[in-house]
Amino acid sequence: MEMEDESNIRKGRLIVVEGCDGSGKSTQAYLLYRWLQAQGYYVFWTEWNSSPMVKKATKRAKKNNLLTPTTFSLIHASDFADRYEREIYPRLRAGYIVLADRYIYTAFARDVARGCTAEWVRNLYDFALLPDLIFYFSAPVEVMVQRILRGRSRLKYYEAGMDLHLSNDVEESFRLFQQRIWEQYEGMIAQEGFTTIDATASIEAMQERVREQVAELLAGFEQPQALTTAETNRRRQEVER
Repeated sequence: MEMEDESNIRKGRLIVVEGCDGSGKSTQAYLLYRWLQAQGYYVFWTEWNSSPMVKKATKRAKKNNLLTPTTFSLIHASDFADRYEREIYPRLRAGYIVLADRYIYTAFARDVARGCTAEWVRNLYDFALLPDLIFYFSAPVEVMVQRILRGRSRLKYYEAGMDLHLSNDVEESFRLFQQRIWEQYEGMIAQEGFTTIDATASIEAMQERVREQVAELLAGFEQPQALTTAETNRRRQEVER
């Protein structure tokens, strides 16, 4: 995969968490975020599909079941591009640690699972910087599926992959879709250099492993001192919440 590599000019670090729904990755990412703040680092948090500019259009299209696999891929790529240009890249250049709850690998897994070609999807994201560290939370598909089913009163149409017509039963469709996504993730472990975390372990054990890897990454890392007073105050308020 050929992507822009500007590690020689960026001052920050990019840490990414990836995994199927139900892997526990978001909990681990949040715990890491708070830990990094407590260590005194300037950390910026970003989530998949959260661009204010694109969110309304995405919600409307999903509500009316208007998305094909291709338009689904493009609208999420637009969301990512907006957040990358406005939030991720500038902060990496400024010296922040950027913590991303899902990054380009989510598209690589989900869009291909929906039938898009890997080459086409990867070309959509060829502008993005490669992360410094990629955590992949892996567990058996049935374990992750059961976690989701226990926590949801119902599954959403696209979440369950109903647009792919894998099954008329929503739970079975969800299982089959998640299996496809899991296979794509597993195939990226060596190719993309994932740091794999056993998502069947305890929350504490997973977080200990994550912190060990991040501490190693940040050994000797010094953030620029010229961060704004406004950002200092914002970070202090977040820590105090």
